[in-house]
Amino acid sequence: MAERINHQWRLAARPTDYLTEANFQWTEEPLPVLQDGQVLVRSLYLSLDPANRGWVREGGSYRDEIPLGAVMEGGAVGVVEESKHPNFQAGDHVQGMLGWQEYVVSDSKGLSKLPNMPGLPLTAYLGLFGHIGLTAYFGLLDITDPKPGETLVVSAAAGAVGSIVGQIGKIKGCRVVGIAGSDDKCKWIVDELGFDAAINYKTEKVSAALRRECPNGIDIYFDNVGGEILDAVLGQINLGARISICGMISQYNSAKPVPGPYNLINLLAKRAKMQGFIVTDYMSRAQEAMKDLGAWYMQGKLKYRVDVVEGLRNAPTALGKLFDGSNQGKLIIKL
Repeated sequence: MAERINHQWRLAARPTDYLTEANFQWTEEPLPVLQDGQVLVRSLYLSLDPANRGWVREGGSYRDEIPLGAVMEGGAVGVVEESKHPNFQAGDHVQGMLGWQEYVVSDSKGLSKLPNMPGLPLTAYLGLFGHIGLTAYFGLLDITDPKPGETLVVSAAAGAVGSIVGQIGKIKGCRVVGIAGSDDKCKWIVDELGFDAAINYKTEKVSAALRRECPNGIDIYFDNVGGEILDAVLGQINLGARISICGMISQYNSAKPVPGPYNLINLLAKRAKMQGFIVTDYMSRAQEAMKDLGAWYMQGKLKYRVDVVEGLRNAPTALGKLFDGSNQGKLIIKL
């Protein structure tokens, strides 16, 4: 049988600002012979996430840094092509940290077998039914405990996480205001996802727009961006407000320290709570989220959108879409 070659992106240099193709090296190597207890998985869809930038930072972020020369890490959905493991067989669809590569030989640790759900595309397991859905579910419900009638503001509201957060907020009876970076995105979250209002941060001053769209103040803020938008929200929070810190994409590529919010004193004055979280903190409760997410999806209360880029070779350049705001929903590479 002809030797199979695995193509990979390896981390070649740490970025000082934006992560580009210059930070990676395209490599190839033959696949090893499968040993007992191992499975050979071919990747089908690779998830690109803002967290990828933090993983390559010297010193790491909430996890250890990816070593130079190592295959770039990333979550993916794949299919088992060959198995010498009793719990997997050829044809099984699986999910795990398969990395930026075409194939992976695994001892099955960290691999999850996906259920056979006719009609549900595999991309859903990187969006609504993957880490994205879990992030939105627990980041909103566990940290902020939304109540009917409260005002919820979501930044990066047309992104993978933010779009689901806003819809869950509506399910829980909140008035939901989304902040996004284009008129098309604002129209999508209002007209299709049911947000009550949207603010285009590129065309109007966010603080003034928040006063217009949140006349009774802000009870909950789900933050994906940090920076000036976080500061604008802090200036208008209500007594007992809750802020869930999911991400701060506005400063991931900053070469110098970014000034902190000027309105931080409002956390004291308004007796508010601001808490960060990482989705891996909640993996033991994943089934709890999946039950609700699945029910809401079947009832037509939740929608999701994926932005699919063809070809593993395009992964480094496609990653930039997350930072310039050009992605439309969950960003995925189709291998």
